[in-house]
Amino acid sequence: MSQLRATKPGLLVCAAICVSVFLYVRVPNREESEEEPTHPAVVGCGFYPDELCSALFEGKEAALQIAKFCKTPHGLEILARFRTAGNCSRISQALHFMSRPLSAEEGNFSLAYIITVPKELATFVQLLRAIYVPQNVYCIHVDEKAPKKYQTAVQTLVSCFENVFISSKREKVANTGFTRLQADINCMKDLVRSKFQWNYVINLCGQDFPIKTNKEIIHYIRSKWNDKNITPGVIQPPNTKSQMSQSRPESTPEGSIYVSPNKIFKDKPPHNLTIYFGSAHYVLTRKFVQFVLTDIRAKDMLQWSKDIHSPERHYWVTLNRLKDAPGATPNAGWEGDIRAIKWRNEEGKVHDGCKGRYVGDSCVYGPGDLPWIIRSSSLFASKFDSSTDPTAVTCLERRHRRQALRQAEVPADPHWRFQQRSHLNAKLNR
Repeated sequence: MSQLRATKPGLLVCAAICVSVFLYVRVPNREESEEEPTHPAVVGCGFYPDELCSALFEGKEAALQIAKFCKTPHGLEILARFRTAGNCSRISQALHFMSRPLSAEEGNFSLAYIITVPKELATFVQLLRAIYVPQNVYCIHVDEKAPKKYQTAVQTLVSCFENVFISSKREKVANTGFTRLQADINCMKDLVRSKFQWNYVINLCGQDFPIKTNKEIIHYIRSKWNDKNITPGVIQPPNTKSQMSQSRPESTPEGSIYVSPNKIFKDKPPHNLTIYFGSAHYVLTRKFVQFVLTDIRAKDMLQWSKDIHSPERHYWVTLNRLKDAPGATPNAGWEGDIRAIKWRNEEGKVHDGCKGRYVGDSCVYGPGDLPWIIRSSSLFASKFDSSTDPTAVTCLERRHRRQALRQAEVPADPHWRFQQRSHLNAKLNR
């Protein structure tokens, strides 16, 4: 399949073959249709994933056409491995989790992650194994209203790792709102009480995926934000018109145009705080987290936040602008490349349009967005939906793993590498 990098006619021939075989294996007999497939990967197209992904990263049109139907059911494959792996050692190896620090520098600089898990178990596995290294620590927030079967599956996976745990207190979390803010606070309490030492904490949700490796994230923090917090945002302007009908406030990195969902606050902010508006995403020092959990202003600000819309877009940035807060950045503005997001109102100015689909004001990425994503200087990209189109995340994950292994200063264990050949290729080459 090396022709994938060559001409469009070659790609289209490959596509025709893939479709024919795909349709052939997709027609089960009556007995098979009543049973769960034992090898879910067989419904994928017969291609080398890295070659298709490379062509997508280069923005080749023919690759985009193939990607429309070559949607390898990676999630089903992950679930199959999860069910049949057996003990924890086999689970971690079958799912390709890293088992050692990749360098001395990384081993001596630990990150904490707060992850609000997505609805799909396979999506959570992909996100966790992409950011997982044994020297970091991970607090997982499982929605209180998640199905019992899902909660049990997450617990099974989490219990295999000493440095991964489920939050001791759970909330019914929406995309925005006070419960999302409270979920992060709950995890922070667990993290500071844990036996693991860590330098910074980063929050993620199920629709995020890393663009940079663990080493690159550490380098970014140390080079530009050493002992500082990253909370992009600006002062809440007076008399902002309410946009309660929007599912997500608009914002721009330049800070020239943005909309806060709060027109007028019900009550004056406590301690005469100046309220800022910004990103719900952050990178925070351990000392700042301890400040948030103990300072009277932070506690009163949390209580006050119960009555405002999308408080997570006010809380972190407001407290980080206090001059006496640990690691504060009072004059930072929109600085801080945490998330690569395609906002609808920035199309044609900051980005070339959403190649997936817009949901609300932001883009849910498709394969056509990959060239823009990998050019970004951000640490993570958002949003993805693996349940509708797994190709974008699958390609990013494989690229991310290759980069991490290239940067590694230790020999790679065999199970760290993803398989190069699909199940269908093995069938075709017999």
